[in-house]
Amino acid sequence: IAKTAGFDWLFIDCEHNSMDGDTAAQIAAASLAVGITPVVRVAGLEPGRDRGRLGYRIGAVFGQRSQLWMHLPAVDTFDLLAHIYELAPGEYRARRDELVRAFEIAEICEKPVRQLSLGERMRCELVASLLHRPEILFLDEPTIGLDVVAKATIRDLVRERGRRDGCTVLLTSHDTGDMERVCERVLVIHRGRLLLDRPVDALRKSFIPRKRISVVSEEAELVLDLPGVRRLPSAPHRTELEVDLRAVGVDRVVSQIFARARVLDLSVEDPPMEEIVTAIYAGASAEDASA
Repeated sequence: IAKTAGFDWLFIDCEHNSMDGDTAAQIAAASLAVGITPVVRVAGLEPGRDRGRLGYRIGAVFGQRSQLWMHLPAVDTFDLLAHIYELAPGEYRARRDELVRAFEIAEICEKPVRQLSLGERMRCELVASLLHRPEILFLDEPTIGLDVVAKATIRDLVRERGRRDGCTVLLTSHDTGDMERVCERVLVIHRGRLLLDRPVDALRKSFIPRKRISVVSEEAELVLDLPGVRRLPSAPHRTELEVDLRAVGVDRVVSQIFARARVLDLSVEDPPMEEIVTAIYAGASAEDASA
């Protein structure tokens, strides 16, 4: 928030990274908090005043809405968008061919969109939104309804294309897998209030100081006697442990595991992101209840 000539201004300025959050909710929450009508700048432009110019600099994909003509091949929509964004023919063809190869849609972009699977259509939607090289790409639930393989494909493509093009990706999603695989920065919103804004990597350390250790051993059962170590449901020869890092270090736990068992395999993992988000919302609900 900055004061200028007696007025309060709220600036939400997108940087070149990826973040997960709801822009409208961010603006509403900040407005209520400071009691002002916000002025939003996207890529240095005010959407209300510079809508036409801004349209050339942003792209958007909505998981439950389509910008493709259902009865036409996706490539026909690409041609139309090239005219809308005033792309030079040579520049457009080069960009289209680059994206068609990257998203592996050469065999499907000539088919009517209505004949495509949801995952195939979403890949075509992303190509359509990236043709004009947007500085900011808005994605609203881009993996909703997709199977596991299609989700992983979309996430990898979005992350790689954002890095390659230097494009900011603003992603709204209720799927924490999208957040983990695509985003570098996360905004969590609860009842119109911004709960946090920080890098994805910092979330686990801040909210759930635990690790999970999976051990496969020649022994049918492994028993450890360390504080802060809890045995999770396991199977013969496979032991699942949860380690509270506030009580004991992972290195000490691993050392005792190797001292007490003939280890065939061992992995150390962070808790699922769903647990972290649940902990954040639980804390916010507790604060609301005590207020």
